[in-house]
Amino acid sequence: MEAIAKLKNVSTSPRKMRLVCDLIRGKKVSQALNVLKFEPKQGARRIEKLLLSAVSNWQIKNPDEKVEDVDLYVKTIMVDSGRMLKRLRTAPQGRAHRIRKRSNHVLVVVDSFSDKREDKKVKEESK
Repeated sequence: MEAIAKLKNVSTSPRKMRLVCDLIRGKKVSQALNVLKFEPKQGARRIEKLLLSAVSNWQIKNPDEKVEDVDLYVKTIMVDSGRMLKRLRTAPQGRAHRIRKRSNHVLVVVDSFSDKREDKKVKEESK
């Protein structure tokens, strides 16, 4: 069973956040948390917190199973652009340049490897 966590309106550009998300896509949760803990980019702290939230959501959905016993992995992590604040910065000769302050939304889906194996068995049996 998978669990989802969302983070909305993060005041970091989506491009910078995607660099951090690409580091943990498809990895085990324990390994992903270690990577994020030592990553110097500013988005790493927010993604680390979001990943812990997704694990907590998984634990709430599966109260009879322990997180330590199940191999959880990052199934999906997506970064979409959020709202954009438009500002003006003065430029030479009385002109103005537009500054776009970007934000983003992050979606993390965490799943267990055991569910993945069970799905494969069901598909093989149905053939």
